[in-house]
Amino acid sequence: MAVTDELRNVLTDPKPGYFVAGALDLGVKQAAKVPALVERFQAEVPARIEAVRNTDPKAVQDKVVDRAKEAQAAVTAKVTGVVGALDGDVKKLGDSVQHLALQVVGITAESLVKVREGYDKVAEHGKGVVKEWRGEAAEEISEIGQAVEPKESEPAADSASSEDSADAKPAARKTTARKSPAKKTAAKPAE
Repeated sequence: MAVTDELRNVLTDPKPGYFVAGALDLGVKQAAKVPALVERFQAEVPARIEAVRNTDPKAVQDKVVDRAKEAQAAVTAKVTGVVGALDGDVKKLGDSVQHLALQVVGITAESLVKVREGYDKVAEHGKGVVKEWRGEAAEEISEIGQAVEPKESEPAADSASSEDSADAKPAARKTTARKSPAKKTAAKPAE
């Protein structure tokens, strides 16, 4: 029964839908910025292409070779330092690994909290967007106005509530009848 209740809650929860609506709205807002970026790229690209054409291929090759040698020297120095540290104290390394693992767990938990907060913010934004799309913002204002106005007591409301309670009793009997399973008898084979 708990699985069906959980499934029902998942399927009726509007938050994922609100998240999608909020993400779409934010995406549309970001897409509105695209024409300005395209214009900027159109202005910058010819100058960059011309700079690449005017660059001497030999100079570029020399720069790449120099940077590769620097990177190789840096990596060699780091590896030598790590190997030297490993030889020094294995216990210290184990403590460092444990400390690093705890830091990773902490960072992961913090990241999950931030992701959840971001999800909630986008879902809340989406809820507002959906209300705006439906025109519910105006409806809410009118509902608030109706709630503030005093209502007159109607005698018909009392008779309706007594009819509802009379209808509820047969419904309760029906549900109890459904809960008790019917017993089936197996037919015995004839001898």
